[in-house]
Amino acid sequence: MEIDTGNTAWLLVSTALVLLMTPGLALFYGGLNRSKGVLNMMMMSFSSIGLVSILWLFYGFTVAFGEGGKFWGDLGQYLGTKTFVGENDLWGETGIPIYVFIAFQMMFAVITVALISGALSDRVKFAGWLLFAFGWATLVYFPVAHMVWGGGLIGGDIGALDFAGGTAVHINAGAAALALVLVLGKRVGWPRESMKPHNVPMVALGAALLWFGWFGFNAGSELTADGVTALAFINTQVATAAALLGWIVVEWVRDGKPTLVGASSGAIAGLVAITPACAFITPAAAVLLGVVAGAVCALAVGLKYRLGYDDSLDVVGVHFVGGWIGCLWIGLFGTASVSSLVETDGLFVGGDASLLGKQAISALIVSVYSFVVAYALGFVIDKTIGLRVSAEAEVDGIDIAEHAESGYDLSPTTGSGGGAFAMAGIGAGKPGAEPAAESDESAPVSEKVAG
Repeated sequence: MEIDTGNTAWLLVSTALVLLMTPGLALFYGGLNRSKGVLNMMMMSFSSIGLVSILWLFYGFTVAFGEGGKFWGDLGQYLGTKTFVGENDLWGETGIPIYVFIAFQMMFAVITVALISGALSDRVKFAGWLLFAFGWATLVYFPVAHMVWGGGLIGGDIGALDFAGGTAVHINAGAAALALVLVLGKRVGWPRESMKPHNVPMVALGAALLWFGWFGFNAGSELTADGVTALAFINTQVATAAALLGWIVVEWVRDGKPTLVGASSGAIAGLVAITPACAFITPAAAVLLGVVAGAVCALAVGLKYRLGYDDSLDVVGVHFVGGWIGCLWIGLFGTASVSSLVETDGLFVGGDASLLGKQAISALIVSVYSFVVAYALGFVIDKTIGLRVSAEAEVDGIDIAEHAESGYDLSPTTGSGGGAFAMAGIGAGKPGAEPAAESDESAPVSEKVAG
């Protein structure tokens, strides 16, 4: 078989789109965070790109997509020390080089790990985060990807469907996030103190980049450019649009005002929910899914106040809940009329509850497995190198404590103490006042630290 240049080009573009999602996530999470922790929040996403990419190349891909096994694949089949550049080194019947598929799935692994970080803002040691990311990717994401997509327990034996990552990505990350926040405990001052997003335009920009990249995430998962790709593409758009509306309607009714943060969060909830179902349901069902996901996730983010877990940026309320909704939606509205992979129509489209049962079992398996392993990892890290920064570092700002830099330079615009106000003659010092003592210019100054 020869390389299919059309399919290969489409998957290369999709791979780049999915990579863009992680910097988009960094902006989305960074804007939602408080200003004194914005860089640490973004660093957790960017460090995931660095760490997980290497792990995926050397052993992650072969664990996930190597042949055989219910829980992991053949460890020697695609080991990173091997090369795959021959004419016959193609992925299945797609005509796509193996390395292109490895790169495409690499981006899924990267963002799944990064998603977890939003629940942990302002209080996790960076070294502890890296150690957790290494352990969770190895013990949870890689095996779960095999179980879902590599012919393992969930996709092969149970026969549950997940087109682009409802269980493997969103439920998986959401369950891990919940486990880690239980290990970590609440931020200092939560929920008494206001911890509002510090930069709403940044939130909207991040959401826009995620929305843009998600077309590669969902439509790219078909691997070829065909009718299913088109269905996944249109379903992704309309479900996201409907979820945006569903979220802001809930806000409008509940709070009296719709917000841009709500619209951005609603879009993400829709993207999450349509991910597993985008190739298995009709566009009309996708719109309904979006409305339900937007409204339910808008309500679900309030659970943390009732149940007392400090999920900083609502990873559980959006990704865990949204992932469950999308996964179960296949069992309700999945239809063989749009996909040959749907063997039994969903409950609401003339079928029975068998597919719904498979979907529920798959979501439950991933939820429990990810939660248990993430909790164990977090507990061990906390008892060894420590997982949480000191209360003093948390109050002063985790950016300074962990990275010796800050997101915003709030120092005066000139050398004078009054900045722009002094230049305008406002609030200037009294005539004849003694000049302030000059600072010790021999002391090193970090240009990364504001002020």
